Amino acid sequence: MKLPGLLLLTIAILFGACSPNNVKDAKEWEKYFAKHKLEGTFMMFDNGQGSFKVYNIDRAKQRFSPASTFKIFNSLTALHTGAASDTNMVIRWDSIVRPDTPWNHDLTMAQAFRVSSVPYFQEIARRIGKDTMQTWLDSVGYGNKKISKIDTFWLDNSLQISPDEQLGFVKQLYFNQLPYQKRAQQLVCGMMIREKTDKYIFAWKGGWGISGKKHIGWLVGWIEENLHPTFFVLNFETEDPNPDIEGMRLEITRNILAEEGFFKGER
Repeated sequence: MKLPGLLLLTIAILFGACSPNNVKDAKEWEKYFAKHKLEGTFMMFDNGQGSFKVYNIDRAKQRFSPASTFKIFNSLTALHTGAASDTNMVIRWDSIVRPDTPWNHDLTMAQAFRVSSVPYFQEIARRIGKDTMQTWLDSVGYGNKKISKIDTFWLDNSLQISPDEQLGFVKQLYFNQLPYQKRAQQLVCGMMIREKTDKYIFAWKGGWGISGKKHIGWLVGWIEENLHPTFFVLNFETEDPNPDIEGMRLEITRNILAEEGFFKGER
């Protein structure tokens, strides 16, 4: 039986790595989604314990457009292939004024990653090229591995990936287990770190996609305390025409992690 290489929970269950004792249905997290009338899932993998907690496991196995979470893959491929020299590589602003004002500047990769600049990473994808991009999608086993147009395929619902696959992807990234140079993986891990204190490291990348009338929100990453990483992925959807995706995804993630005892340096 051949299975996608990034599946984490599904493969663990199929091959007996998980038992009912270390896969918990986290129904108590439903309140965080109900507050905003969202359909969603949250997955958490405690690497030290080898245990999962999952809210809405059925959705965790469904595929969605990765939206801006694809910037993780895009950056890795660019750094590995030489399409980007390092995270300080500048791409000049094309002088097109866009509603997201932080995009309207010359940006380094690190800056573009942090403000989630679509134009910067569209240019990165064009520099990688369709054939090379397809090779790496196939090598990594990233979602359904489908490319339409080289600079929109992660935005137009051609490429899709499940929350379970995202969890496996970010775990392999953290441990330098993806088929990229170690340097590329370490640089991308560094760009994902958003908070670093003496008690914890909180690393993530968000995404915001549209599928018909639905807005899709993502947050994928890890929280590390005492050199111990726990990986997570949040995915949800809403038909609210003006949703605060950025606010909701951080609120839900932080609330769940806080409920689980994180941010105190005691895990």
